[in-house]
Amino acid sequence: MGVFVFLPLVLPLTAWPIARLAEQHLHPRTATRLLTAVAAVMAVCSTLCLALLMVVGTAQLPGNPLPDGWSDPEVWAAVPYDEVAGKAAIPALCAVVAASARALWRHGRVRRRAHQALAGLPGSAVAVLPDDVPYAYALPGGRRDRVVVTTALLDCLEPAERRALFAHERAHLADRHHRFLLAVRLAALANPFLRPLRTAVAYTAERWADETAARAVGDRRTVATAIGKAALVSRGTPVATLAGLAAPGPVPRRVAALLGPAPAVRTWPPVFTSVGLAAWGAAAGTAMSAMSSANAAVTMFLILRTATPL
Repeated sequence: MGVFVFLPLVLPLTAWPIARLAEQHLHPRTATRLLTAVAAVMAVCSTLCLALLMVVGTAQLPGNPLPDGWSDPEVWAAVPYDEVAGKAAIPALCAVVAASARALWRHGRVRRRAHQALAGLPGSAVAVLPDDVPYAYALPGGRRDRVVVTTALLDCLEPAERRALFAHERAHLADRHHRFLLAVRLAALANPFLRPLRTAVAYTAERWADETAARAVGDRRTVATAIGKAALVSRGTPVATLAGLAAPGPVPRRVAALLGPAPAVRTWPPVFTSVGLAAWGAAAGTAMSAMSSANAAVTMFLILRTATPL
């Protein structure tokens, strides 16, 4: 395997430039999809390489459950510095699996509790809760997707701003933004170097919904005003993967973007620009990560197949 097994662990650094530039220069829909795809592929590749290193580390432990041939010096020599990297990969992979499982469990628990809390209400697409705490969020799943909003938040908004709020939340549901948010959240847990992409997607997903709401309402300033008011009084959403109008983040940047012209829709940025070069750099890093992890996996398979007695 050589050094190829380590490359996917650090190649997410190549995506840092696009994580920042995509927020500023790409259409939010393009940025969200691009950054999520890069984060997901790199997270899978780095986790696979951790698993390969763990095999070597487990083979060095006394009383390990692996075949005797897997602890031969030939297997140990397949990975540089195997004594350190192999053993360190065991707790690292366990931490990744535990953190990802906890995040999935917590996400599912919050969604289940939210649906259970709405069980006694009419089965409409909008659930208005008589609550003194102002908040609103998009709740996917269950029998149907629903927009949840409290009377306290509605009382703070004008009629046009309420339409903007509902258009924003419906955009989250229609474009399945919760899936993008959950994917980058798990990716950041799998590799800490992917955290900038998680932060960027949290912002671009909101901007995507902002632009969709602005088209639906027909007034960008009204959407900007609704976001500003909701941010001043709202406490956000109950979990990071449930999107909402006043989600935590750079609200002033969202308002400023809505007060300007609508972003141009491009499937890929021009090559000879800063964002174009950053996008191609991230794409190259992702491709290299995939090839490195595939090379390491095939090499490990061949070595273990040779070391395992028939």
